[in-house]
Amino acid sequence: MTAESVKEQLLSFGNPQKAKHSNCFFKTGKGQYGEGDRFIGSTVPETRKVAKANKNLSFDELEKLLSDGYHECRFCALIILIEQFKKACHKGRKEIFEFYLDHTHGVNNWDLVDVSAYSIAGEWLLDKDRAVLYQLACSENLWEQRIAVISTLAFIRKKDFTDTLKLAEKFLTHRHDLMHKACGWMLREVGKRDEKTLTGFLEVHYTEMPRTMLRYAIEKLSPEQKKKYMMREVRN
Repeated sequence: MTAESVKEQLLSFGNPQKAKHSNCFFKTGKGQYGEGDRFIGSTVPETRKVAKANKNLSFDELEKLLSDGYHECRFCALIILIEQFKKACHKGRKEIFEFYLDHTHGVNNWDLVDVSAYSIAGEWLLDKDRAVLYQLACSENLWEQRIAVISTLAFIRKKDFTDTLKLAEKFLTHRHDLMHKACGWMLREVGKRDEKTLTGFLEVHYTEMPRTMLRYAIEKLSPEQKKKYMMREVRN
């Protein structure tokens, strides 16, 4: 198993029309968040199929895939890492977590972050110090900031909301819509498990929340609640 053979397998599924669509969907134009990214045009199920067939790929070969210019190569590498993490012993999981953090340059679009952050970083940090997430949150790199937030989905699923709320508060003034969406999504996940925790956060911060973050956060609330928050009419 080599990175080159994985890439060849992915290229065999290449679809120029889908690649063209992905270039637009993932904003790869000049000045856009995915500037310069390239696509083969394989589907997610096809990419997962290749990952499954190469599940024992070494770190050295995964590193090559994470540095590849094709988006699907990086996606495939992350799926392999996730599957290896699930089956690894404690020491193996630690190595995968550290490898992941050392290669965030390859986790450089929102779908790459969203599929991997909570599955690797979040799962590893469930019972550990989470200072590394705040280091990522203070990065100048948009994707590392998003990794910090999306990693907390693993905590949310255990009804541990503290870090999600702290990071959402930190990013209230973030300039990028992708962070507004990420924080809003995580807040919505909090609300699905504990509506009072969500509304408590909203009642403190809703007037300063970016509209996108707010809209994502309140998606599962009642129509009456959503209307009040969006109209900025909540009263104590």
